[in-house]
Amino acid sequence: MPKIKLAEHTIELIKTICAEFGNKESELINVLHKVQGELGYLPAEVQEVIAKELKASVAKVYGVVTFYSFFTMIPQGEHPISICMGTACYVRGAEQVLSEFKRQLKVEVGESTEDGMFSINCLRCVGACGLAPVVTVGEKVYGRVAPTDVKKIIAEYRDGCTSDSKTA
Repeated sequence: MPKIKLAEHTIELIKTICAEFGNKESELINVLHKVQGELGYLPAEVQEVIAKELKASVAKVYGVVTFYSFFTMIPQGEHPISICMGTACYVRGAEQVLSEFKRQLKVEVGESTEDGMFSINCLRCVGACGLAPVVTVGEKVYGRVAPTDVKKIIAEYRDGCTSDSKTA
């Protein structure tokens, strides 16, 4: 990926967030979580600023970002969609649900739609196995999702409405 130049206000935002957590290396996960919440993702240049502010190695920051599936180094859509591929969800048809999201949105896992509205990712477990297969859109959880539900879920966000009877 080409190196990006961070805007000064972005650097200041990162520094402010690090300071909120006392610039402590032990707060790395909390810092990463909050920075990603503000910026949407954690590219290498952001990780470098965090490492410097927390007096941690860039390798340590990168290691945490790449270890936890919650963190991403790739820009996400406005409405990130995650399909659980844990055992219960997989056995109950998550692969077909994923295929339908990819078909409807015309993107692959890890990509965002051209309009930046959606991105698709897979998770290993949401912790709602009784509702398998499970899909999350942002913070909203959908249970017992069938491929036939995908069009309706997407339409909720395209139309600006987020109410659904199948949510957990």
